[in-house]
Amino acid sequence: MNISIRNEQAGDIDGIARLTEAAFRNAEHSSHTEQFIVDALRRHQQLSVSKVALAGDTLVGHVAVSPVELSNGATGWYGLGPISVAPDRQGQGIGSLLMKAALAELRELGAAGCVLLGDPGYYGRFGFKAGTGLELPGVPAEYFQALSFAGELPAAVVSYHPAFNATA
Repeated sequence: MNISIRNEQAGDIDGIARLTEAAFRNAEHSSHTEQFIVDALRRHQQLSVSKVALAGDTLVGHVAVSPVELSNGATGWYGLGPISVAPDRQGQGIGSLLMKAALAELRELGAAGCVLLGDPGYYGRFGFKAGTGLELPGVPAEYFQALSFAGELPAAVVSYHPAFNATA
């Protein structure tokens, strides 16, 4: 498998939307609005990290990272997601490559840490932990996970950008 990871380019935008929609089409715990969320984050200039995975010239994956706010005022925190892999390419390590690239870029940006919503069995391998003192209201604590790049995890309520409410 020869996969390259690079930053999103303007010519990728429509493909990212199609890929994201396809990746979440049959996802049980999805709002099925992920493609709209990515577009809204982009419109509001909140995509701090937007990386694509390519197999040759074919777009096979995407990861979005945006700033989050913590109720205790801590700064430098980001939310990872959505992360999308083409349905016919899932289970081939593309998501892992995107995760590693996004986390490396956050470290380069001097981020304090990262949060995400997802399967602890999958994201635990990247160092994410649930039940850390960071909370996302309305979400079961076992699925809201955090990774600190520097120091202790703060105790706070996390707020995502309003773009996460996008439905079209």
